[in-house]
Amino acid sequence: MGKTDTRTLVAETVEKVDENVILKGWIDSIRDHGKITFIDLRDRSGIVQCVGQDLPSVTSESVVEIQGKVSKRPEGLINKNIKTGTVEIQVGKLEVITKAQELPLPISSDGYSIDENIRNKWRYLDLRRTRMNTNMKVRSKVANFMRNWLNDRDFVEIETPILTKTTPEGARDFLVPSRLQPGNFYALPQSPQQYKQLLMVAGIERYYQFARCFRDEDPRADRAYGEFTQLDIEMSFVTQEDILQMAEILFTELVKKIFPEKKISKSPWPRLSHREAMEKYRSDKPDLRKNKNDKDELAFAWVLDFPLFTEQSEEDYFHGSGVAKFAPSHHMFTAPHPDDIELLEKDPMKVRGLQHDLVLNGYEVGGGSIRIHQPEVQSKVFDLIGFTKDQKKQFSHMLNAFTYGVPPHGGIAPGLDRFLMAILGEPSVREVMAFPTSASGQTAVLDAPSKATESQLKELAIKVAADEE
Repeated sequence: MGKTDTRTLVAETVEKVDENVILKGWIDSIRDHGKITFIDLRDRSGIVQCVGQDLPSVTSESVVEIQGKVSKRPEGLINKNIKTGTVEIQVGKLEVITKAQELPLPISSDGYSIDENIRNKWRYLDLRRTRMNTNMKVRSKVANFMRNWLNDRDFVEIETPILTKTTPEGARDFLVPSRLQPGNFYALPQSPQQYKQLLMVAGIERYYQFARCFRDEDPRADRAYGEFTQLDIEMSFVTQEDILQMAEILFTELVKKIFPEKKISKSPWPRLSHREAMEKYRSDKPDLRKNKNDKDELAFAWVLDFPLFTEQSEEDYFHGSGVAKFAPSHHMFTAPHPDDIELLEKDPMKVRGLQHDLVLNGYEVGGGSIRIHQPEVQSKVFDLIGFTKDQKKQFSHMLNAFTYGVPPHGGIAPGLDRFLMAILGEPSVREVMAFPTSASGQTAVLDAPSKATESQLKELAIKVAADEE
């Protein structure tokens, strides 16, 4: 094999004064002063100034290779705004690897003022801007911290299926037609809820995954359309108190490690009942910051004692028979408070659920509960929310599994996107996602959804109704 040239990263140049180096990256900016040209070269590690004479014609954002010597800048010319501000590269050779044409959107600004559809169309360029590039790196650091923290505490990372079964769990499902079983459909998971509970039956005891969740819900600033990522955690033989303490330690240590400039306003975190939060703050996700303009203040809190049920309307997606009065406040697998079990027969609306919501600066950034592990209680909840026999059959796998020895269990699922949005002070979850779906439901760059061909539809035994005139 032939010898390969050793590339030096931009950030490493400060340690290589008077050495010859090979740099590769993007041209961030060009300042032409006649015979002398100044080029700021950018790679994943930072930006460095390069100086040369009679350099070949090149455009901003072109990918180049620069060979040159690292030299110290004079004291009066040091740039304190960048890490490499004490050095510059005396260019000996510049080779254009790929030339860039003029970009369709500016990337030197923070990007907030640019139309979202334009940013999404050119998302691979939008991600070059410093703010977005930094957000992606922070996201990776947060995920890695969470993964390592859980691994060190005997959790097992397990992937659950993306193609699963449609069940009436709340939001609208995304359906996927089956080619091998024409007329039948898979559903993309709204969450791994049933699978993680079955893993508790399987004796895993401590499970987690960074789960992709799919819900056909209207978008909001704190909720992307279509899909999002949550850190899904489930544990056996735990109380609600165990879950709260575990999550509080995880996030406290995460903030200290990755966001040392930010301060948690109160510890232990405040705990509010749902009734107290609504009466005092008129919100079940109150912003408890002392100074709401201080982006570095983090006001974590727990909201507990939610009602297990809410009044069900005719439009409620949960309704089964159409005659039930109740809908789950959280989801149908949340355990009732043990002190309220008898109220399931007498007055279900007074039953509290063992649900816990994690709140940060006015956003719900996670939620979970202790789950029902008694088949008879689960069946009773199904009855109260009006499930028909056919709808109950859709969960027969759960009820059957629970007859073979199921431990008490529960968990929590912090939303990775929403947590990052809140802690970074971004205006939307889409600012912390690499390729988000727009508010109109269109995916970034690839222009989905799109029409299927006639041959694809025929193979799947699907006919699309013609648009009405």
